[in-house]
Amino acid sequence: MLWIIFMLLLFISSMEMLTQNRWKKQVSTGLLENCTGCVLCSEDNGCITCHHRLFLLIWRDGIRQYGMCVHTCPPGYFGLRGLEVNRCTRCRSPSCESCFSRDFCMKCKDKFYLHKGQCLRQCPPSTTAQPGTRECQGKRRPPPTPPEPRGPQTHPAPLSPAEMCELGPWSEWSPCTHKGRTCGCKWGLETRVREVAGAAREEGAACPPQQETRKCRMRKHCPGGEHHTA
Repeated sequence: MLWIIFMLLLFISSMEMLTQNRWKKQVSTGLLENCTGCVLCSEDNGCITCHHRLFLLIWRDGIRQYGMCVHTCPPGYFGLRGLEVNRCTRCRSPSCESCFSRDFCMKCKDKFYLHKGQCLRQCPPSTTAQPGTRECQGKRRPPPTPPEPRGPQTHPAPLSPAEMCELGPWSEWSPCTHKGRTCGCKWGLETRVREVAGAAREEGAACPPQQETRKCRMRKHCPGGEHHTA
C-alpha cells in the first residue's frame, strides 16, 4: 500500500516538473523575440524598461499593450528623455509625421503643409504652398520702384589739393647757413617759402608744401680769420 502511494506521488511530481519546463521554455522564447534591448521584460507586454540609450515605444493592439526598445522613434512620435526611462511620445496632431514636442510639428504628412509648427490643408493667404518641402512660405514683396530722374544730373569733379589752395609766389632763397652760421663750412642749407590765401587756410584745405630747402655751398673762410670744417 505504501509503495503504491509512493509511486503515485512520484508520478504527480514528474508531471508538475514537466509542466514547469514547458512554461519556462515558452517564456524564454517570447523574451528573446520581444525583449531586445530591454532591462525588464514581460511575456505578455514586452519591454517595461530599456537601456539608458534606448527609447521605450508603447503601442496598443485592442486591449493589450506592448513595449519595445528602439534607437529612434518611428514617424508620428518624438523622443522624450527622462531620469528613469526614455519614451517615444506620440505627436498630438494625426497629420504630423515628425514633431519636436507634442504640439510643435516639424514635418507633415502628404496633403498637409507646415506653418509655424502646425499642419494645415491650405496655407494662409499671406503665404504660398511649397509642394517639394510641404511648407508654407511667406510671399516675397516686390522691390520698391526707384524714383524717375527729373533731369540730367552732373557732379563736379573733386578738386585737387593745388586747386583747393591759393598759393602765393615763392620768396627769395634765404642765406646759406649751417647751424646758424653763414661761413666757416663747406656746405649749408638755404630755404624759401610761399604764403597760402586766407580762404583756403580757414577752410582747412590740404595744401601742398609751402617751404622748400636745398643744399648750398658756403664761404669756407669767415672774415676775421675764423675757420670751421663740416
